[in-house]
Amino acid sequence: MKFIREIYFFKNYYLDFFSSLEENVKLKFNWTLQLISTVERVPVKFLKYLKGTSGLYEIRVEVASNIYRTFCIFDEGQLVVLLNGFVKKTEKTPQKEIELAEKIKKEYYYEKGKQ
Repeated sequence: MKFIREIYFFKNYYLDFFSSLEENVKLKFNWTLQLISTVERVPVKFLKYLKGTSGLYEIRVEVASNIYRTFCIFDEGQLVVLLNGFVKKTEKTPQKEIELAEKIKKEYYYEKGKQ
């Protein structure tokens, strides 16, 4: 299997969310992350740009009737940086989750700039 993108877990934001999930949801997330890292054109069903944001994408996972989302950004082309995740309970993505992702993104770039 050839990897064309690298997945990066920024701090523990994603991992804390991931550890709270049931085993079957974890498997689906891992499968989806593998898809994102190995497929040239990722279907919108699994990775979608969020309009009205400053470059946020959402990784989309559905298991049974539950919907899960994790925000991510692309950095330096092929690096996918995972931000916060949440269980989606409404049609529209909650604004507070988007604001949190924007805040984490700023933190990522701030810390990257310090190195």
